[in-house]
Amino acid sequence: MAKMWAGRFQKETDAVVNDFNSSILFDSRMFREDIEGSLAHSTMLAKQGIISENDRALIHQGLKGILTDLERGRISLSPEKYEDIHMAVEQLLTERIGDAGKRLHTARSRNDQVALDMRLYTRKEIKNIRSLVLDFMRVLVGKAKGNLHTVMPGYTHLQRAQPITFAHHLMAYANMLRRDVLRLGNCLGLMEECPLGSGALAGTTYPIDRGETARLLHFAAPMDNSLDGVADRDYCIELCAALSILMLHLSRLSEEVVAWCSWEFKFIELDDAYSTGSSIMPQKKNPDVCELIRGKTGRVYGSLTALLTQMKGLPLAYNKDMQEDKEAVFDAVDTAKMCLQVFAPMFETMTVLPENMKKAAYRGFINATDCADYLTKKGVPFRDAYKATGTLVARCIELNTTLDALPIEEYKFISDEFGEDVYHAIDLNTCVAERRSIGGPAPEEVSRQIAKIERFIEDESQA
Repeated sequence: MAKMWAGRFQKETDAVVNDFNSSILFDSRMFREDIEGSLAHSTMLAKQGIISENDRALIHQGLKGILTDLERGRISLSPEKYEDIHMAVEQLLTERIGDAGKRLHTARSRNDQVALDMRLYTRKEIKNIRSLVLDFMRVLVGKAKGNLHTVMPGYTHLQRAQPITFAHHLMAYANMLRRDVLRLGNCLGLMEECPLGSGALAGTTYPIDRGETARLLHFAAPMDNSLDGVADRDYCIELCAALSILMLHLSRLSEEVVAWCSWEFKFIELDDAYSTGSSIMPQKKNPDVCELIRGKTGRVYGSLTALLTQMKGLPLAYNKDMQEDKEAVFDAVDTAKMCLQVFAPMFETMTVLPENMKKAAYRGFINATDCADYLTKKGVPFRDAYKATGTLVARCIELNTTLDALPIEEYKFISDEFGEDVYHAIDLNTCVAERRSIGGPAPEEVSRQIAKIERFIEDESQA
């Protein structure tokens, strides 16, 4: 079959080259966006008198029929017949309505057409991913509300460090996800300009109205430079960067869930529906969801690296290298969406084991800082208080006990400033409750954090 761009060429495209060159197998997912852009373009052409109103009506009728047939799976888009989704739609349209279909591409190039389709597609998917992130944030908030008083060890270097609550830990991730939502929103905001009308690279001699097509497609304005309109994919790179950071956050939380549900921690229990077993070990309950999310994070990083590498040496304007943007973006989007869709219900259905968290918190001397602060508040210089507490910890290790159980005589042997009230000061509940500074784990402070995130979720959900 002759290509839509035939005329200059005297030979048929080699079959291997045809397969190599074709993008229909992956860009066909943008058929809705392609048809949406064509509807807007033909509307503008008719309004400007470039095509007739009758041709516009035929084009719209044909495009809507093709849309319906594609959505219902009535059309097979094979690489043997179609090079890409843009040529496929135009070819189908011409087959159905004749010469009017051949006029659709007036004052347009595949270069600005694909640039438009990618913007429409990424704009839609950014909104979908933001919605999924907000849904997961709701899950985190719900779990946090139920664990305001669930004491657990906080860690540095994977060593028990200071007492916090499970709610406090979860709200750290809620705040990371808040920034992910903002990053995705920033990406969305920077692509509110329409490339349609840029042509191949230098615009067109037809009296088009780019403002009209931008308005019809719900963009704020046309892109201001036609070369820029067709030659850059910075919004694709930015999206993959934002998704990479989002996946980093999901991967870190996944790593913690893997540890938490191990017998060494046993802070949580995953629901059977979100775990797998072993083919040989009957006792196993594996956190495969979290492990896969850790692994799939690398795929999204790969998409970002691929896009940066593809674009770094390209002269203006369009180059065929840019066809490679689609698979990278599509895979990053699909991967992030899949991970969010499975992570949220997995997290929502897991069982928290507060007693195990508290038992862990009682080991490791995580109230040592509070013991030093006790002395400091009585006028002892902090460094002296630090040394005294360190000596007490060494004594506890020698006696195989904890600061809570160490006799008062041992305290007084180190410093006369110690009194019976030290036991209240180093009680884990006191340690948590007294950390009321902004951002701390005190229940009332975490409640403030939760309320702030809830307002954010509400505002962003309505945006």
